[in-house]
Amino acid sequence: MWRIWLLFDPRRALVGILTFAFLMVLLNHFVQLSTDRYGSWLNEPLAAASSE
Repeated sequence: MWRIWLLFDPRRALVGILTFAFLMVLLNHFVQLSTDRYGSWLNEPLAAASSE
């Protein structure tokens, strides 16, 4: 395993892995917010405004 790190700079590899993981998490959240099940609360009217 240690020979792999001789091929790659550990700091650049870890930054690349973390950047990729962060982008995948963002993509996953935006996909879920675009669905009816998880994103429907974005289109609902506010409850406080309708109670007046």
